[in-house]
Amino acid sequence: MHLTQAADYGVRAMIHLASLEPGSRMSSRGLAGAVGSPEPFLTKVMQSLAAAHLVSSRRGNTGGFALAKSPEQISVLDVVEAIEGPVVLNNCTESNQPADQRCFRISWCAAHIVWTQAQIGLRRTLGAALLSDLAADSIRRQFPAAAETIALGTAYESYEFHSGAVPK
Repeated sequence: MHLTQAADYGVRAMIHLASLEPGSRMSSRGLAGAVGSPEPFLTKVMQSLAAAHLVSSRRGNTGGFALAKSPEQISVLDVVEAIEGPVVLNNCTESNQPADQRCFRISWCAAHIVWTQAQIGLRRTLGAALLSDLAADSIRRQFPAAAETIALGTAYESYEFHSGAVPK
C-alpha cells in the first residue's frame, strides 16, 4: 500500500494549518511553500479537504485556507479519507461492497485474517493521530530551544512570524 502524493501533501498542509494560531488563514501560495508542494496541485488537494468540511477557504487579500474544525477534532484518517476515499488494504476488507462482489473465500481464507488485522491497526493508528498533537510535535521539533523555555502560546507567535500566516 502506498498513499498518494496528494494525501501526503494534504496531511502536511493540515498539520501546518493546525500549528498556526487558531483562526489564522494561510494563502495557497504560502501553504504550498510551507509543505513543499506545487501550488496548483495543493489547491486541488485543499478543495477536497474543503468539500469534506475539514478546511474553509476564502478568496481575496485576507483569504486563504483555515481549519474548519478544531485540530483536536481532526485525525490523519479524516484527512487521508477526504482525499483518497476509504482506507482499504485489500478488497476483502472493504465492508461496503455489495454481497455479490465480496470475496467468496472470506470464511476460510487465512490471509483475510491478516488483512483485517492490518486494516484495523492502520485505521486505529491514523484515527488516533490528531492534528493538534502532530502540530504541537512539529513546533517542538522546529523550535526545540523555544519549546523548552517558553510557553506554547509564545511559540505559536514565533512560528506564525516565520510561517507567513495571516492572523484572524
